[in-house]
Amino acid sequence: MKRGARTWGTVLAALTVAGSAALLSGCSDQGGGHDRASDKPAEGRWQPRPGLAWQWQLNGKVDPTAADVPVYDIDGFENDAEDVARLHRDGRKVICYINVGAWEDYRPDKDDFPHSVRGGRNGWQGERWLDIRQVSVLRPIMERRFDMCRKKGFDAVEPDLVEAYTEDTGFPLTARDQLRYNRMIADIAHERGLAVGLKNDLAQIPQLVGTYDFAVNEQCAQYGECARLTPFIKAGKAVFHVEYTEPTDRFCPASRKLGLSSMRKKWELGTWRQAC
Repeated sequence: MKRGARTWGTVLAALTVAGSAALLSGCSDQGGGHDRASDKPAEGRWQPRPGLAWQWQLNGKVDPTAADVPVYDIDGFENDAEDVARLHRDGRKVICYINVGAWEDYRPDKDDFPHSVRGGRNGWQGERWLDIRQVSVLRPIMERRFDMCRKKGFDAVEPDLVEAYTEDTGFPLTARDQLRYNRMIADIAHERGLAVGLKNDLAQIPQLVGTYDFAVNEQCAQYGECARLTPFIKAGKAVFHVEYTEPTDRFCPASRKLGLSSMRKKWELGTWRQAC
């Protein structure tokens, strides 16, 4: 099972806070420098629009009967081409979850990552942060992973852990390093005809909204950050959003108003979901 860029240390700290900040506050966007004009959607690439319902199952083989929704987001390694084809036969689009920010000792390509790019532990068993500055080393590995997604028939990619510069990784990563890496990740996906989603990384949305085709967010309601995702909605791009601890009656009304595709999930990201 995997989830997003908030490590367990951050999660546990958040859970101890009594009365989290006002939900869905109108935080202002941060950062400057918007995307290049060349970062426009290519003809034929899937462009998920706001309001699409979705299922997010990263724990084990996908259960195609778990939710009657048009979008499934599933683990790229743990599911095969037939799993994707089954979802397509049911009329669904399928997103390929891939970790691009951490080395995982349980993946079949673990030996492709030299020790020089493996940093500190990220709070998940068997994982270490990657030195995203070493793009010449990491690019071919990520290209092979995205090739796998394409060959299995996925429509899009959800790259995880793309805000490492905000974490204690063991490397002196900067926001500039992260922007460079995140743009590279989007390029790799687009070169293969795959849509790509920006996972969390709220501070860099102004710079990346033109490059990414949709957003994936965890816990923006709990942290009062959902308004910062509106650049994607205004651009006609879906925001696939999940909460873990907030009851639906606390975030769904505002989520619907903002145009987010929101639901509540359990930490293990199995089949259970409670949609807005």
